[in-house]
Amino acid sequence: MSNDLKIFQSDSEIHSRARLFSAIEGGSAFWSREIESKGAAQVLNCALEGGYDPIKYARTIEKIQKSNADQLLQSVHDAGSVFLIPTDPNWPQSVSELAAPPIALVIKGDPALLSRDSLAIVGSRNPTQYGLRIAQDFAAGFVDRQWAIISGGAYGIDAAAHKGALIAEGITVAVIATGIDINYPAGHARLFAEIAELGCLVSEVPPGTSAVPARFLARNRIIAALSNATLVVEAAFRSGSLRTARDAAELMRPVMAIPGPITSPVSEGCHRLIGERAAEIVTSVADAVEFLSPM
Repeated sequence: MSNDLKIFQSDSEIHSRARLFSAIEGGSAFWSREIESKGAAQVLNCALEGGYDPIKYARTIEKIQKSNADQLLQSVHDAGSVFLIPTDPNWPQSVSELAAPPIALVIKGDPALLSRDSLAIVGSRNPTQYGLRIAQDFAAGFVDRQWAIISGGAYGIDAAAHKGALIAEGITVAVIATGIDINYPAGHARLFAEIAELGCLVSEVPPGTSAVPARFLARNRIIAALSNATLVVEAAFRSGSLRTARDAAELMRPVMAIPGPITSPVSEGCHRLIGERAAEIVTSVADAVEFLSPM
């Protein structure tokens, strides 16, 4: 195969995925299966030529028809980011294990860091001081052991985990639920800038995309997939952090949880995971390291 043909196929794949990426919400099992089995170019052609139910998939087909690969790729470039697809050498193969792998990822920072050993630390947006201290301590402890720390960039436990890693001069990755150019929450603009400089930001949606609840749940699966293991520090009985833990368990990745006071509402989710034997109880960095040592 000539180099020119390789370049043409690569460009074709990037443009096909760019159009699908700009039109399809992350986490769609149907579209992920279609792309995996048929390839991005064929799925794009089928969508444009009436190969899918025009009623059932009307909204998605309309978005695909209106999509513009060059416009999407330019917006990624303008945001100081890169558009990563599965054929890229820096693509983190761990996310391809998901039932609904991403069509592509937008990365601001060093994409090579996504393939390092890493621990996801997740939890409540309204933690106690105890939870904040634990998240920072565990982040620093794993950074000292050359692991990266992955979280979702939210207020609370997420922010404490990121900051703990940065203070310990380690690598941290934030998987955000908005476009790579949107600071959400706005109060984390400085934190995101530091993460992008020393680690990387990851987004599964086009630049300019705003936050909606479904996107936070979709991004949780990516946090779980990028990580060797997941630690839940504080979480309410019904919490998005429990979704991340479930996603990790489905991928056969270890899940750990920090116990808290039995009277604390923000520890109910952790106690639920421990009680259901869905997570290993850990009380120190040494505990967690020992639990993960067979990996």
